[in-house]
Amino acid sequence: MRVEGVRGMRDILPEETPLWQSLEAEIREAFAHWGYREIRVPVVERAELFSRGVGEETEVVDKQMYVFPDRKGLELALRPEATAPVVRAYVEHGLHARGDLAKLYYLGPMFRYEKPQLGRQRQFHQYGVEAIGSPDPALDAEVMDLAWHLMERLELGREGLFLRLNSIGCREDRPAYREALRGYFAAHADALCPECQRRLETNPLRILDCKEEGCRALSRDAPRSADHLCPDCRAHFADVEAHLADLGLAHELDPTLVRGLDYYTRTVFELCSRDLGAQDALLGGGRYNGLVELLGGPPTPAVGFAGGMERLVILLSSRSGAGGSVPDLDLYLVPIGNEAKREGAKVLSALRRAGISADTDYMSRSLRKAMQVAGRSARYAAILGPDELARGQIKLKDLASGEETAVGLAQFTADPRAFIR
Repeated sequence: MRVEGVRGMRDILPEETPLWQSLEAEIREAFAHWGYREIRVPVVERAELFSRGVGEETEVVDKQMYVFPDRKGLELALRPEATAPVVRAYVEHGLHARGDLAKLYYLGPMFRYEKPQLGRQRQFHQYGVEAIGSPDPALDAEVMDLAWHLMERLELGREGLFLRLNSIGCREDRPAYREALRGYFAAHADALCPECQRRLETNPLRILDCKEEGCRALSRDAPRSADHLCPDCRAHFADVEAHLADLGLAHELDPTLVRGLDYYTRTVFELCSRDLGAQDALLGGGRYNGLVELLGGPPTPAVGFAGGMERLVILLSSRSGAGGSVPDLDLYLVPIGNEAKREGAKVLSALRRAGISADTDYMSRSLRKAMQVAGRSARYAAILGPDELARGQIKLKDLASGEETAVGLAQFTADPRAFIR
């Protein structure tokens, strides 16, 4: 009986991985240029980290999280997002005691039990940054500028992108805003989906996250968080907008944008693509000034964002077209005969140690078929047979131009870079 993969846990095959590797390298380099350092947190965490940090009433925790007991009964979870684990590590390892702004980034798989769709699987991959330690609105703008910069590096031009922005205020603003939402939605309770009817009592802010069209339509006329900001939050948001203007980053105010996680405070944003249809967000984030304290640390402001790599891969794949793939290998060795195979093994070892990507035929193919494989996988073919061995040579063929050259075998293995460029 064949064992198949789990639904929503997608294999990334060898022909796809070069694009993923290139994307990961661009992300790492962009984040490093802006002063962020990589942090790697576990895939498995205590489930309470997310119920406390993300919020029990959020869809992520309530419906989508993979939760299971270990052998001692401790309730664990596959991480559905990375901000809470990063903050947990920040507190647990005393990074706050250094007194500096901690600028951290991460890459890796996340897990949510939801309906698989284009650009979102049950195992998906996120990249993100967290800047922990400063309340400065200029830092909010810098994080958004970094998001734009990353897209520009990936040649996703500004004309195809737009920034959604809102402020949901601080913890002190939340009770009055929550009551305003509860009063508004209570008057339309019959039009809410069953889940949002429950949220009406527990956390009406989460109604604004609902994807049901009836609830979305009601949300468009709901009370706005911007109308319930305290003076400090209002001033902070005005400064954020001023800094964005200084950086030349246009934005659209979206009063329904609250993000789906309870830890957010003040600034929330999404950077979106006009090429992705209804599910247009490439990344999103905002401030979470209370999360460090909630997880056992001192009061510490923070801001960050996270994005899905699958959606970037879709965009980049569509823009790259079908212009043919770049060969994976520098050289493919075609040995003819047992003696050539033995000598070829030494040649391959020397090439690889010199930094040349190389492979050979292990399938006992004919010369013609082995050359066909070489043509699909490498820039050069190297033919090594009885005649070449007798002359102490190896025959190199440039598979792009078709040019063939016989070179000394000893010279070639001593300095392959002189012949393969």
